[in-house]
Amino acid sequence: MTSRPSTDAGWFVGDDVRDAIENGSADGPADWPARAVDAGFAADEGDYYDRLHEATVDATRAAVQARERADDQQLVHAVRSMDDAERTANELAERVAEWAGALFEDVDTGVDGAREVAARDPETDAERRAVSLAQRVADLADEAEDCRAFVERTAPAVAPNLSRMAGPVLAARLIALAGGLGDLAKKPSGTVQVLGAEDALFAHLSGRAPSPKHGVIYTHDYVRHTRSEDRGSAARALAGKLSIAARIDHYAGDIRPDLHEELDDRIATIRARADS
Repeated sequence: MTSRPSTDAGWFVGDDVRDAIENGSADGPADWPARAVDAGFAADEGDYYDRLHEATVDATRAAVQARERADDQQLVHAVRSMDDAERTANELAERVAEWAGALFEDVDTGVDGAREVAARDPETDAERRAVSLAQRVADLADEAEDCRAFVERTAPAVAPNLSRMAGPVLAARLIALAGGLGDLAKKPSGTVQVLGAEDALFAHLSGRAPSPKHGVIYTHDYVRHTRSEDRGSAARALAGKLSIAARIDHYAGDIRPDLHEELDDRIATIRARADS
């Protein structure tokens, strides 16, 4: 049963302010500016609204900070950082191969090639710069691996069912694409199915391409390793269970083994079509 705010004092009076705001009720709206002035809280109506504006800004700032510090948002930052570090390391590794290839013998391509260059002893200023760049590539690659390790440790705690079903990294990518675990939990399975394929979806909506069958969930074995004729069915089945898993993780948080067994059985049925 909800409590009623006192009719003799404003919402700003007392220790149960938050409870009164969230759970209280009243027969009708009150003249809060006038009450604030009468209680000595504000000098006049303008002062009351200035204080109200300040309070709402502070409350919004606190809510944003709390959201950004939430575990699912740390997971979002980690997986995005991992992807950025991997992409940048690979791009710079190409530059290292071109530059170092003009200075040293037997320079390999890719991050591994950059690591070999980073271990060389430069003699000229140009060689020092090329080796230094190679060291930055190695550092970025190491950072990407550290972020991946963080994701693999954190995702099962944040979203146990989603991580078990999709794997920690794909689970983190889905959460990041949705904007958070709560946002993912609210999305229908059809949206979950095409997360990460926004460009293809927009092209389809404008009449320039067919409807995409899947987005980032293509990396899941149940989609990628299913024959092309049945891949759409596999993607729908996976997206449906991922959507349910996200809701369970967000609203309940307990492991549901039956959910995973149902997905395994459904994919087995879809793949059995090839033998019929």
